[in-house]
Amino acid sequence: MHTLTLPAPAKLNLWLHIIGRRADGYHELETVFQFLDHGDELSFAVRDDGAIRLHTEIEAVPHDSNLIVRAARMLQAQSGTMLGADIWLTKILPMGGGIGGGSSDAATTLLALAHLWQLDWDEDRLAALGLSLGADVPVFVRGHAAFAQGVGEQLTPVDPIEPWYVVLVPQVSVSTAEIFSHPQLTRDSLPLKMRPVPEGNSRNDCQPVVEQSYPEVRNALNSLGKFTEARLTGTGSCVFGAFPSKAEADKVLALLSATQTGFVAKGSNISMLHRKLQSLIKKSSA
Repeated sequence: MHTLTLPAPAKLNLWLHIIGRRADGYHELETVFQFLDHGDELSFAVRDDGAIRLHTEIEAVPHDSNLIVRAARMLQAQSGTMLGADIWLTKILPMGGGIGGGSSDAATTLLALAHLWQLDWDEDRLAALGLSLGADVPVFVRGHAAFAQGVGEQLTPVDPIEPWYVVLVPQVSVSTAEIFSHPQLTRDSLPLKMRPVPEGNSRNDCQPVVEQSYPEVRNALNSLGKFTEARLTGTGSCVFGAFPSKAEADKVLALLSATQTGFVAKGSNISMLHRKLQSLIKKSSA
């Protein structure tokens, strides 16, 4: 197989606690990641000349700075392969939305090229490489909903309920660095002692700061909050609420569509990327 098309799914932080700040400036977190059946799509073709080419321009992101290109080149260098890749991106997920667009694209790139280049790399090795690109990359590499600790890289698989979500996308990009450096950010949440992680612990310690700094996000939370508990995901701009059926989620989004932009997606504890890869592996071994 010399070409491959794979999804790069979105994620939600079902809740997010900041329990401290390390000497290196990074924050110690506790959070639960769950995937959405909604995301970007990437296509890959093998090159024999070793070049890495992303053929889709992303506004305000230079080619060589794109996480997709950085992931491909890092895997290429670490593996020693002489092969390269042509890459095309269908961009669906917003930048700065807190739903993992760039990190998910990087993880899909690592998994796709490890497959196409026929590298003998296991998930642990790919996840470790992904961590050097971003704290959220490992969970996308592993592809299972997880309770995360550390900076988000210490992952324990979990299986929360899989509802339908309305995700609202305020037209603003929230800077993670800005939120994590904000003087009013709460950084003293107590670590959870219960295992398994309890359901319904939905506080996001970043939400008050984001609401204060971005009225568009506050308006989205207030709008969705009229129908269900509305929460911020990660440090981004997107807000979400859970519903028991697609019909109910669709109805609420339709009611909000006059003032809000968003989408409906199913929550999934196994990412659609990994479901697609497993399907491909089964077909190739049949």
